[in-house]
Amino acid sequence: MDTSLEKQEDAQRLFSVAMVISGLRCILSYVIFPFVLPALGLGATAGVGPAIGIPVGVVALFFDLRGIRRFWVANYRYKWHMTVVYLLVIGLVSYLVLADIVQLVS
Repeated sequence: MDTSLEKQEDAQRLFSVAMVISGLRCILSYVIFPFVLPALGLGATAGVGPAIGIPVGVVALFFDLRGIRRFWVANYRYKWHMTVVYLLVIGLVSYLVLADIVQLVS
């Protein structure tokens, strides 16, 4: 059985994973695809960004939701603060996933 401290450490670890995945999605969307690939002569990659951004975004959202749950299960002292951070990240990633879907469909 997990102790309270172990549950809190698990929640913090999951938070780190969720933020890294969300950050990776943003780096791909705003740095790699628009600047790095064209600089390498791979500019004709239309549709690649959304095709990669959507699955990465969905995975990020999954980990964000798991993270919120983990903080609440662990009864983490700052669970409300962390929930707000998660909700802000979820809002941003959701917007980016929807924008990718619109770009892919149009």
